[in-house]
Amino acid sequence: MATIKIKQIKSKIGAPVDQKRTLACLGLHKISQVVEVEDTPSNRGMIRKVHHLVSVVD
Repeated sequence: MATIKIKQIKSKIGAPVDQKRTLACLGLHKISQVVEVEDTPSNRGMIRKVHHLVSVVD
């Protein structure tokens, strides 16, 4: 299955609890950390929820 690389670009400090949990579910814990997740509708929804904290890396 296809994958997406996601990089955390902003801090989760000051973000609501649900957004912090979403970052944790995506596997992101530090700024500049890059993770590779499967390209599924649920993961795309999580990325959309925290789009201001992450970026998609090529």
